[in-house]
Amino acid sequence: MRSRLLVPSVLAVAALATVLVGNLLDQSGTVLGSPDPPFISKWDPRAHPLLAVSVLLMAAAVPLAPRLLHLRLPPLGFAASVFVFTLVLRLALAFGRDGTDVLGRVFDLTRSGEARNEYLAGLPALRYGRGFLLDRFAELVPAFPVHVAGHPPGLLLTADVLGLTTAQGLGALCVLAGALSAPLTYGLARGLLDERGARAAALLMALAPSVLQHGVTSGDALFLTLGLLAAWPLVSPRREARVAGALALAFASFFAWSLLAVAAWAALVVLQRDGWRRALELAVLCGVAVLAFYAAVAGLTGFDPIGTLRATETVYRAGVADIRPYWFWLLGSPVAFLLALGLPIAWLAARALGESSQLARAIFGVLLVAAVMGFTKAETERIWLFFAPFVCLAAAPLLTDRRVMAVAALLTVQALATQGLFGSPW
Repeated sequence: MRSRLLVPSVLAVAALATVLVGNLLDQSGTVLGSPDPPFISKWDPRAHPLLAVSVLLMAAAVPLAPRLLHLRLPPLGFAASVFVFTLVLRLALAFGRDGTDVLGRVFDLTRSGEARNEYLAGLPALRYGRGFLLDRFAELVPAFPVHVAGHPPGLLLTADVLGLTTAQGLGALCVLAGALSAPLTYGLARGLLDERGARAAALLMALAPSVLQHGVTSGDALFLTLGLLAAWPLVSPRREARVAGALALAFASFFAWSLLAVAAWAALVVLQRDGWRRALELAVLCGVAVLAFYAAVAGLTGFDPIGTLRATETVYRAGVADIRPYWFWLLGSPVAFLLALGLPIAWLAARALGESSQLARAIFGVLLVAAVMGFTKAETERIWLFFAPFVCLAAAPLLTDRRVMAVAALLTVQALATQGLFGSPW
């Protein structure tokens, strides 16, 4: 028992130390590059009259969670139920702070200072057509809003194709696509855990505070879902599914370069389950699919993926990342992500790591590499959102029946407290 608690205890102490050091340095005037290091949010209590409804719905989720876990529903029935469950909770949580106007708020130039950095502000680049945008994308990156410059053109093109020219339209896409992450986590988990464990993983995703919060106000909710659509077939034992997963990964990376890390997680899972040969085959398959995809896009449209990556890195390094010290964010980035995801989820996943869980080793290994690379410093509560399902997968087997209601209560309380007391651009 002591050895199993050693890893989560050490990680908990390291997380607490990171939070304390970040606050002390921030108060002393040391610039760390975020409002409340290691978190991107800042103290900004706010409540809307709909908060009462928000609290009631979040409270109702606590006894409903164990019922969903054991309700005799077929897989499709459970997937539909957990989709509705998380969609209602996301909207309820958001309405409690900003009311019904929250939908698409971050994209609205009249209501959010962050909107000038978001995707709708980049739509004017399409005035000369999609072909022009793709052909000149690398050259245009320095002139784009921050979030458009930081990603490939996938979401910008999607908004244009679907005619999503309003903040509410783009917000609705993010909300609905983001809510699919819970049933997709269930689908992914069914191939890696037993049925009960798969349902537990989906419930953790449905209740995770950072996923609930950013699932309404951020394009990263859409990226999370795209990552799951690639991860699910990538870890399948069937070759045809892995090929489909590699193609899905290539397509997903056209929305966010960071989603390529899904291949690393999948390779680590396969390595531990099937050995080096299968893991190497998967890595090569993903590499070939990504290269073939971008070669095809480049040949058909003139899109320059290498030039775009270089331009994106230049813009990133010239921005706020330049003042964020690597030494602090080496721990600050994973700490912010894991604590915002949910204290009980982080603790259970860390316990699973202490018990040498293959799924825990896979996701913590990827988080370690991502932190050491240092490309994403801060804002990981949002940017690393696509890692959330893999942490929930690691935590799910340790969510015993007697803990379900307590964990659900802790997660809903954390979500309400975070949303009501702290403000962020998203």
